[in-house]
Amino acid sequence: MRGSSTIHPMYLTLSAVDVADDERLRAALAQIGGETLGVTIKADPESAYTISADGQLCLESICDRLRSEYHCAINVSPIKAVLLETIRIQTEAEGKYIRQTGGRGNYGHCKLRIEPNEPGKGYEFVNDLKGDVVPIEYVKPIDQGVQGALELGILAGFPIVDVKVTLCDGSHHEVDSNAMAFKFAGSIAFKEAARKARPVLLEPVMAIEIDVPEERGAAIRREVHGHRGRIERQRIVDGFSEIAAIVPLSELLDLASTGLAQFPMEFAGYEAVSDHGPSTDNGIGVTANKPNYPGPRRRSNTAPIEHEDD
Repeated sequence: MRGSSTIHPMYLTLSAVDVADDERLRAALAQIGGETLGVTIKADPESAYTISADGQLCLESICDRLRSEYHCAINVSPIKAVLLETIRIQTEAEGKYIRQTGGRGNYGHCKLRIEPNEPGKGYEFVNDLKGDVVPIEYVKPIDQGVQGALELGILAGFPIVDVKVTLCDGSHHEVDSNAMAFKFAGSIAFKEAARKARPVLLEPVMAIEIDVPEERGAAIRREVHGHRGRIERQRIVDGFSEIAAIVPLSELLDLASTGLAQFPMEFAGYEAVSDHGPSTDNGIGVTANKPNYPGPRRRSNTAPIEHEDD
């Protein structure tokens, strides 16, 4: 059984300036969401809405439409990067939920094995029970408990992605076992296993195609490195430096409309957060690790040159 949902790298939150206008805002967002591909809109109990998308222009366009077409006065947050979590190694753990409060009790017990799933495959749940140690009607509640724990994260409250979970053992009580107890047991087992599985924080990174006069090349390379980015390739063509780089989205959002943010960019995937630059650990934990660069401006067939380190 697999579960995966579309992950967009950036989001913003908005709400109606006047609470009385919330119903009109809700209707407008429902219509926009039905018309716009590559966007996810969620409402929370406090009459705020989270809109996530693959690009900054898409988010800004939705806000502009709300104001101009639907005449909605809105409060809008800054655009932020969507962070995620994942695990690095295989581990096992047991989860037990046993409560006796008088009369009928609650008994749930399961053992889970968790391991990194293939990048981009999301969540996978496998039932590998032998015999009737856990009745079949309690397998789904265990899966639900695991999925609830995935949403809450283990490091900083961000969703956990690309994890394979195998239900390998457990036990039950003829009288006290019930679905709720096994749901709690599944959540407990997953959290315990995830803590031991070298969890890491992931951040979205962007592929940037930079095209500047050759004399500015060294300064641009320093700027890329200064914003936790890395140079993937570069060449000089007709006196211009064409540089392909990977830079964390959060760094680009902080730059607003200046610096590196002025160049064409596309979402390149997720990499482990690092103080010194995006991860280079062979794509482990990366949900999409084959960057699709925006098309650069070509001037000739001049052969690429190796870049120097600055």
